[in-house]
Amino acid sequence: MPITVVAYDPDWPSRFRRERAVLEEVLAPWLAGGVHHVGSTAVPGLAAKPIIDIVAGVQDLAGAAPAIEVLAEHGYVHAPHRPRAYWFYRTATRSAEHTHHLHLTEPGSDLWRERLAFRDALRGDPALRQEYQALKLGLAESHDSVDGYTADKRAFVARVLASAGITLAPFVRRSQTS
Repeated sequence: MPITVVAYDPDWPSRFRRERAVLEEVLAPWLAGGVHHVGSTAVPGLAAKPIIDIVAGVQDLAGAAPAIEVLAEHGYVHAPHRPRAYWFYRTATRSAEHTHHLHLTEPGSDLWRERLAFRDALRGDPALRQEYQALKLGLAESHDSVDGYTADKRAFVARVLASAGITLAPFVRRSQTS
C-alpha cells in the first residue's frame, strides 16, 4: 500500500485535544505523566501521514493491562509492539486506514523519552523540520510499505535524538514482541 504524506492540517491539534479528553477519562485509573501529542502531526507546519500519534504515561505497564479491554470499547485495536509499551490503532468508520496510534508506556521509558524529545526537536528547529519533511516526502514516493519507509527514516531520527543525548532503542519488529 502506498505511503500517504499530506500537507500539515491545522485541525490536527484539535483532533488530538478531543481524543486526549476521551483518553484522560477512560485511562484515568492508570494514567501518570499525561497524554501527549507526538509524531509529525504534533509539529506545526510539518507534512505527515494523517494519523494522530499519542503517547500516554501509565504508572505501571503490567498494571495497565486492563486498559486494553477498555480501549477496545472505544475502537482501539491492540497489536504487539516493543517491550515496555502497549500499542493501539484506531481506524475510520468503514475504512482500514488508521486515524490514531496510541502508545501506553511508563514515563521515562525509552519510547517515552524518544517520542517527546524528537517532537520537541522538530518543533524547535525550522531547518531540521524542513530536512525531515523533505526526507519523508522522498521516502513516501519510493516506498510501498510502512516498514521500509520507517526503517529509512531511522538514521535521521537517531541523529536528532543523539543531539538530545538519547540513544535510539534497537528496532524490534512488532511481530517479534508481545
